[in-house]
Amino acid sequence: MILFGEASLEHVLHEYVDHYHQERNHQGKGNVLLFPSSRPAGGADGPLQCRERLGGLLKYYHRDAA
Repeated sequence: MILFGEASLEHVLHEYVDHYHQERNHQGKGNVLLFPSSRPAGGADGPLQCRERLGGLLKYYHRDAA
């Protein structure tokens, strides 16, 4: 990753922290999210969606609400 100035560094750090705390499952904590977002949890039978941050460097999967 090539960063051009302080603004791009702050953007990358903000995206990473959001991913780390809200979207990444933590294995040391029972494979749960530490700070889940306020979005309602989807059903277990909905379609699985892949979302990306930072141009695909960070990926996470979720289900849309039914």
